[in-house]
Amino acid sequence: MRSPRYWTVVLLLVLAAGMLARRGDKDRTPSSTPLASFPVLIGNMSSVDMPIDPEALAILGQGDFLNRVFTPPQKDEFEKPREIATEASADGATPIGLFIAYFATQRTGQSIHSPQNCLPGSGWSFESSGTAEITDPTGKKSQVADYVIVNGDHRAEVLYWYQSHGRAIASDYKAKLYMVADSIRYSRSDAALVRIVVPIQHGEDRGAAHQRAVSFAQRLIPMLPAYIPN
Repeated sequence: MRSPRYWTVVLLLVLAAGMLARRGDKDRTPSSTPLASFPVLIGNMSSVDMPIDPEALAILGQGDFLNRVFTPPQKDEFEKPREIATEASADGATPIGLFIAYFATQRTGQSIHSPQNCLPGSGWSFESSGTAEITDPTGKKSQVADYVIVNGDHRAEVLYWYQSHGRAIASDYKAKLYMVADSIRYSRSDAALVRIVVPIQHGEDRGAAHQRAVSFAQRLIPMLPAYIPN
């Protein structure tokens, strides 16, 4: 039997489709900078683009995607990164995975896939869940989803949120509600998913990995409006 949450999402999507059909054929899509030109440096961390599997791209749909691994300075050459990094390099530098999926419109059946569905599909399970508040250097506060995921002996800290018209939304269901409301009020259904993954080293306290993720998010959030319009 389907859960109440499943039917809630189905109802929201049906309502969104109906409202979008009633108000016209086109969304208003503000101009934005392609994610491919996103800075390769954040703070003192440099990055490497990671290819997205063609099958995964087919599932994600027609959006603009960024998939990178950021690594702190190391004494030796960089460790080869992975899509979701799970270990520190030899000198202790810990990589951080960043994934952004931006959709200029969600009216043609395109929708953002929740990490709660995607991560289990790639072999990860959720150990804990909650929310965290991020305060960026400008003083702006953002509520984000805060999870620990597990895959065999590997654990990772995950922060993710939906970036929608200047808002950071932690809840999958609230993101759908805002999408419906904004499509009616502003003729806009554009939004993005932002996901940060930080490996928890063996024997490390989760709080240390959480702080690395939060510090990265604090630097990242002020950079987003150029690529994800407010």
